[in-house]
Amino acid sequence: MEPSKSSIQSLVSEIKKEVFSNDNLHEFVSSSAYDTAWLAMIPDDPRKQNCPMFENCLNWILKNQNQDGFWGETNDEGLPTIDTLPATLACMVALQTWNVGQENIDKGLAFVYSKAEILLKINYQKLPRWFVIVFPAMIALAQDSCLELVFPQGSKGVLDDIFFKRQQILKTEELVDESQYCDLPLLAYIESLPSTYNVQQNEIVKHLSNDGSLFQSPSATACAFMATGNLKCRRYLMSLVQNCPNGGVPAKYPMDEELIKLGMVDRVQRLGLAEHFNEEIEKILAKIYRDQKNHKAKPGKTNTLLPIKLYKDSLTFRLLRMQGYEVNPGNMCWFLNDAEILKHMEENFEQFIIVMYSVYTATDLLFPGEYELEKAREFAKRMLERSIKRNKDHNFVLSKRFQNVIKHELKFPWIARLDHLDHRKWIEEYNVTPLWIGKTSFYRLSCLDNKNLMQLAVENYEFRQLIYRNELEELKRWSMKWGLSDMGFGREKTTYLYFAIAASNSLPLEPIVRLIGAKAGIIITVADDFYDMEGSLSELEVLTDAVKRWDGKGLQGHGKTIFNVLDDLVKDITSKCHTKERSGIEEKIRDIWRETFVSWMVEKTWSHSGYIPSVNEYLQTAMISIAAHTLVLPASCFLNPCIPIEKLKPAEYENITKLLMAITRLLNDTRSYQKEKADGKMNLVLLHLNENPEAHIDESIAYVEENVGMKRKEFLKHVLMDGFDVMPKPCKNIHLSCLKAFQMFFNSSNLFDSKTALADDIKKAIYLPIDRTPKHFLKPLPSPVPAKKKDNITKISASFDGALRNQGSTNVIKQQTNFGKISIKRPEKVHIPVRFHFCFI
Repeated sequence: MEPSKSSIQSLVSEIKKEVFSNDNLHEFVSSSAYDTAWLAMIPDDPRKQNCPMFENCLNWILKNQNQDGFWGETNDEGLPTIDTLPATLACMVALQTWNVGQENIDKGLAFVYSKAEILLKINYQKLPRWFVIVFPAMIALAQDSCLELVFPQGSKGVLDDIFFKRQQILKTEELVDESQYCDLPLLAYIESLPSTYNVQQNEIVKHLSNDGSLFQSPSATACAFMATGNLKCRRYLMSLVQNCPNGGVPAKYPMDEELIKLGMVDRVQRLGLAEHFNEEIEKILAKIYRDQKNHKAKPGKTNTLLPIKLYKDSLTFRLLRMQGYEVNPGNMCWFLNDAEILKHMEENFEQFIIVMYSVYTATDLLFPGEYELEKAREFAKRMLERSIKRNKDHNFVLSKRFQNVIKHELKFPWIARLDHLDHRKWIEEYNVTPLWIGKTSFYRLSCLDNKNLMQLAVENYEFRQLIYRNELEELKRWSMKWGLSDMGFGREKTTYLYFAIAASNSLPLEPIVRLIGAKAGIIITVADDFYDMEGSLSELEVLTDAVKRWDGKGLQGHGKTIFNVLDDLVKDITSKCHTKERSGIEEKIRDIWRETFVSWMVEKTWSHSGYIPSVNEYLQTAMISIAAHTLVLPASCFLNPCIPIEKLKPAEYENITKLLMAITRLLNDTRSYQKEKADGKMNLVLLHLNENPEAHIDESIAYVEENVGMKRKEFLKHVLMDGFDVMPKPCKNIHLSCLKAFQMFFNSSNLFDSKTALADDIKKAIYLPIDRTPKHFLKPLPSPVPAKKKDNITKISASFDGALRNQGSTNVIKQQTNFGKISIKRPEKVHIPVRFHFCFI
């Protein structure tokens, strides 16, 4: 069934209620099975221990086991994430504690046996430190709870290594390191510390936050409460559960509400839905901007962990700048001035991949003179390229989908991507939301995976496709009516041009804006080819003179066809404009076309005579002959608010229009110099080479590309910021769309002149519906191994934590298991950094 406007409006209304009108933002954070399990273990009365304090948490565990037997998240390939191992163990312990859910426990044990080995091995190169600390402790806790854990013999080596790494961490790190800002301290893992630490109550209370939490960790606070009975801890836990009515609690509480809202805005925009939530987006960003201005805190180190802070700062910068707010690059580039931070990020780059992706995308919006942003972009690009290489060599840290996200971002810059196709990628291929690795588990914003939101994204995209198909058919009929699709020479680009105009802008433009732009593009292409390859010099002089006089008398053949369709287009534009503006607009639009045809005639004369103009002389003509302004200015008459009439006059073009004309010309020149050299035409690359005979062609291309880069920064400043032009925002946006279309055509090669290069993109943009097929790669869970076939398995027969507890002050403890001995030194001082990074699921 085709999507309808009424269905879309209904979904928009529901999402506004579900997502944007919900004051309890903590409901949007996905539940952590691990933390929920720890709250479920708390007895209502420590003396009797006959029922849980938070029965809702226990019920959540009973109801939220995955069908394959685990608790926790799955990644984009359908596989359980590494956090499912400690989470599943903790949930089984919680059920065992209250003697409920035996069927759930059996499924959990089967999962551990059947999947633990492969999960440990595929994550072996990237096991986070929190896992190394917590997983052995959960094994110990499960054994103490009389759960019979069985691991395949093949997991022996990895388990050995995990136990050894835990030993190394425990003996070398401080319990709390006040100078540490990159990672959580070991005390945040209090529930996983061996009893030999004998952490004193006053040490726990000393580090409680004002809200009563221990490092805002529900699991650590639950353990702290059971150890101390502290009332502040109790109040924190009660508040947490009250704000999570379904019983599942997040991995961190309270969450940064600004970060949640920024995530909501980012998600809505990436899915192509911003047009439906403009008021909500503006309200959120305006408040964040005010708070940022009023806060007046110096950028740099804070109590927030480094990856979270840098992610938030870069996301804030990008969203605010894109919305037109004046933001200081220093708000996100502060990390460049701290050698210690840079060293840490280089050495632990896998923790910062999503952060670097966010930094890199923020630097798409560079303005002139922002050298800090340029350095940040270079640093982020280097880190992302390193992660791709490391993942290729070692199957290291990236999911397949996020590999594709990064590769696509590095290969196709934002300025060269069409909005409509970008939205499709995020709906279909990159249907991912940022997952934070908290203390011991993944958590994500559930509002970003809202089913109605995804349904709206699909319907909205396919509704646009329906509109685009109808408009393209109308355009083809128009082109055939005037004979433009069968001129017998040149390039037939009706579909290409409509595709580029429609797909480059996600704004809710009126159909007439797209159709006028596309019709102008078709006429430009046909006329340009007529001047370049078909018309004789005398024919072209006659046509140029007719356009200057705006009188087609005496024209014949192709020249007559071109003038007649042009005259009809200008009349059509004039007739559809507001009555009071018609008389002034018609002549000004004619003037735009006049100067365009004159520029083609000048270039033809140069080519015919062999004249070589100076660079300045060439650019004055060539930035007109590229005809980008001829596309956007007449179409801008139908925007709301529309372009001021005086800005249609060639002598009164705004700087943003002049920059568009210059950039599009230079882009074209970098990819067409070989063809134009063969045709005897001039080109800036060839002119530079002519003026610098000792230079290589690559140097001339680099010279032009450098000019493109400088002018593009200036252009973006004019598009995004107020005060540089009197042009309304919609007119600025259509300038940006035009540049993105040109950048797409000429980013790395000349796609415009290719007959097949854009065929797949055109199908995706206009014809092919969204692929809604779920992509799951998880094989069915095998049945638990029969008892008679347990010869090739490893059974944990002694509790790791219990061994530490029973040995008192012994420095070296030997733990006997069926897979060998593990030596554990009791540390004097301990500290554990947590791998608190972002990844895409």
